[in-house]
Amino acid sequence: MYASKRAAAAATVTLALCSTSGALADELTGTLKKVKETGVITLGFRDASVPFSYLDGDQKPVGYALDICRHIVDAVKVRLGLAQLEVRLNGVTSATRLPLIANGTIDLECGSTTNTFERRNQVAFTNTNFLTATRYVAKKGAGLHTIDDLRGRTVVSTSGTINLRQINEANVARNLGLTILPAVDHAEAFLMVQSGRAAGFVMDDVLLASLVAAARDPGAYEISTEALSKPEPYAVMLRRDDAPFKAVADAATAKLYASPEGRKLYDQWFTQSIPPRSINLNLPMSDALSKAYARPSDSHDPNSY
Repeated sequence: MYASKRAAAAATVTLALCSTSGALADELTGTLKKVKETGVITLGFRDASVPFSYLDGDQKPVGYALDICRHIVDAVKVRLGLAQLEVRLNGVTSATRLPLIANGTIDLECGSTTNTFERRNQVAFTNTNFLTATRYVAKKGAGLHTIDDLRGRTVVSTSGTINLRQINEANVARNLGLTILPAVDHAEAFLMVQSGRAAGFVMDDVLLASLVAAARDPGAYEISTEALSKPEPYAVMLRRDDAPFKAVADAATAKLYASPEGRKLYDQWFTQSIPPRSINLNLPMSDALSKAYARPSDSHDPNSY
């Protein structure tokens, strides 16, 4: 009789546990559900957005944004109770990154993407990991320092970027008479300046700094003193209307940025030698970014920084 009661009680507990497990599984939606079911999460990377996401000497994707994404992956594993989670890497460009997030090909975009109001109509962003501004790089000695200095010249910017839109808007607003060319990627755009096909390459100043630092003759180039924009936030991109997944990403990034490990990660990529050529961007954390680290935010508004 006693054994029968014990068996019945055990069966009840087992049934309750199974029911709870099933309920938890049913609660999962969106990306978390997909990752749980497949055991795979896919990260989008850029091949030339130094130091955020690029290929090292062994053609392996590395970078500051990729390291941040891996912290998010670790948090996803904990949230889903997974001992193992396969991480797949998928290359993206400025033009393909938003569509590949939206259609589910990649789950996180780990690059140098600006969080803007317009983009938030298609995708979502986690907490800001960098603040930049749009400037241009030109050959030193050309006397190009301000936007008006470019009047009547040919400039280039990378296709699919906010920077290309900004220089087009400035061209119209200031009646600059520019010839504006789109490039497939940052490397091609900088090559156009190096070869003289363009007087300036308009892009986020940190990316320009990385290209100059990696050039054979860094001293031959300089970045404009005038910016085309206010400080603009970079962040890891994810799918829109996926609140549970975003909550995991937000918590993981907020914890990282507020910790000593966050500062260490920043210094690793911005103030120390990085692969493959041991260049150093020499970009200490700005006061604005330091405040954003202390009070993590996913705001797209430059005025909030």
